[in-house]
Amino acid sequence: QLQLVESGGGLVQPGGSLRLSCAASGSTLDDYVIGWFRQAPGKEREGVSCISISNGRTYYADSVKGRFTISRDNAKNTVYLQTNSLKPEDTAVYYCAAGHRIKWSGEPLLRLCVSSKYNYWGQGTQVTVSS
Repeated sequence: QLQLVESGGGLVQPGGSLRLSCAASGSTLDDYVIGWFRQAPGKEREGVSCISISNGRTYYADSVKGRFTISRDNAKNTVYLQTNSLKPEDTAVYYCAAGHRIKWSGEPLLRLCVSSKYNYWGQGTQVTVSS
């Protein structure tokens, strides 16, 4: 059973940076798509950035393009989300999630962050951007 644990959240000033980590246990991530999602109070969950571990394809929401970078460390079985130039509107609970890559077979890149395809979720880490 795959388990995911997020870390790295916190309070940061506008313009600051945080690196979020998603550490996996119970299975290697080789056959999974990993996504970072966020949910702010009163708002719907949003797919922020997602990566297919097997082929390295990535997707970024328009709201974070050029500011966030998703990456993986296969040796550590961990996926990272580097968040730069943070804005108050980035404040949310950030979750990482995993789904088996077969669910995306033949699908376009823009569907990489469709949350209904993910069936393993972490507990979330709070990111607060405020001065």
